[in-house]
This record gives sequence, C-alpha cells and structure tokens, in this order.
Amino acid sequence: MKVIYEPKGRAREYAPLAVNLFTGCTHGCKYCYVPRILNKSYSEYIVFQKKDNILKDLEEDCKKYCCSKLYVQLSFVGDPYDAMDTEGITREALKILLRYKIPVSILTKGGSRLLRDLDIFKKFGEHIIVGQSLTFISKEKSLKWEPNAALPEERIDTFKILKENGIRTWASLEPTIDPEESLELIKRTLPYVDYYKMGKVNHIGIENKIDWRWFAIRAIEILNANGKDFYIKKDLREASGVEHLLTPRQKDQDDMKVKPFPCEHCNKNDNKDLLLF
Repeated sequence: MKVIYEPKGRAREYAPLAVNLFTGCTHGCKYCYVPRILNKSYSEYIVFQKKDNILKDLEEDCKKYCCSKLYVQLSFVGDPYDAMDTEGITREALKILLRYKIPVSILTKGGSRLLRDLDIFKKFGEHIIVGQSLTFISKEKSLKWEPNAALPEERIDTFKILKENGIRTWASLEPTIDPEESLELIKRTLPYVDYYKMGKVNHIGIENKIDWRWFAIRAIEILNANGKDFYIKKDLREASGVEHLLTPRQKDQDDMKVKPFPCEHCNKNDNKDLLLF
C-alpha cells in the first residue's frame, strides 16, 4: 500500500510529501481539523490506532523515493510523537527514511518525547528539520484547548535542547487563537527556532473577531528584525493583506532549507549500501 503521498489543499503548504504513521491522536485538541476531514467524531478520532504493516509499506515506498529531492513530513493525521507510540514506530520509520536518504520534516506537539530520537536526528544532519506546533503561552489555555499535548514550557525547553544539539528547528504557529500569545511565542523562541510557518484560525467561530492585519504585520516585523526565515500561509496573507510586504522566499511554501542527500551512486533497486542500522 502506498503511504508516502503529496498533500493537497492547505496541507500542501506544509510539505511536498508526507506519511501518516498512525490514525487518531490522543492530544485531544479542540480545534483539530482532521476529524472533519476523515468524517469522524471527536471521540472517535482521539483513539490512537496503529496502521497494519506501516513500516513494511513505508520501506517499499522509500525504495521508489530513494534520494528524494523533496522532503517528507511526519505527520498530518496523527502525531508522530503521540504518547501511545510505545513501540517506537516513529523511530523505526526515521531509520528507514535515513537508510534510503530521504530528507525529513517533523511536526509534533510531543515536547520532550522528541528527544528520544535525538541520536537519529543527528545522523540526518542538514537533511532534517524538527518542528513543533506553538499555540499558547498560557498553561491554562493549553490545557483547555489541547489537553493531552505537551505544555508550552516543555515545547520551548525541547526546542532549546534541539538547538543546543545542532538540530535545525521550525515552529508552526497555527491555529492562531490568541494573536498576542502567538507573538509572545515567537519572541520566546527566537534563540531556538530557525524557521516559522504562520496561519490563522478557521472554522471555530472566532476568526472574524481577530485583527489579522495587525497580527501579521507585527509578526513580520519581529521576524525580519531578527533575521528569521518564515512563511505566511495563504489564508493569513489573504485575510491580512500583507502580500506586498513579503519577499518571494517568504511566500515559498517549500523553502525550509531541508537539503537533499548527496546521491552520486544510488541504485534504487539495490540499497544494501544504505544500511546504516
């Protein structure tokens, strides 16, 4: 079964390729869009489920994508560092992707659980970027909206440790529910985050109450002043009218500087020389 795919619609703004290792997510985020896409209820979606033969299927796909020029993101449906991944499926998936020299982007709310794979991140070097979603500074708001995700301080501390270990990092500021807290998150993470992607909030009834132009302009000012790379998602660009303030790179959804592996002698039909574990 094919498991590496090209995301469509808004998801395509996050990565050119993706793989979802699990179905369901136990973080319980009240704003999550995935249950609606999968035609599931909230209670159905928060049940963690392993996918049958996912690692076998991933390896078969990796043979086709060996030395891909495009990076693969983990994940859109299900968090790659869900607490229920007690078997280390994400770790094994990373080993496979590394074996076949496929660059990777990670997006999670798992906080310190990321650090169990720090050794593998280091093996990827410049061919991986590790990201977390940032939504709130307030512990109380985080517990209300994303009750089982890592708390804000844990995510920030995790970014710090990743950066201290030479890992390239990125932050997803979406959904933006409290613009002032999102701006504070940017300021708090500037020393530890290399790249930011920012969007708005949709479908929860508050999007028309937020001054998106004020938020976008302030975020752009902070990031430009600190020399940070970033991308403003299409919905935020349209709602804020800031298109003219952005450089071509700041409107390039794939320019996360995730470098392809060198691949001078790769034979996609025989990858025995790529066995690193």
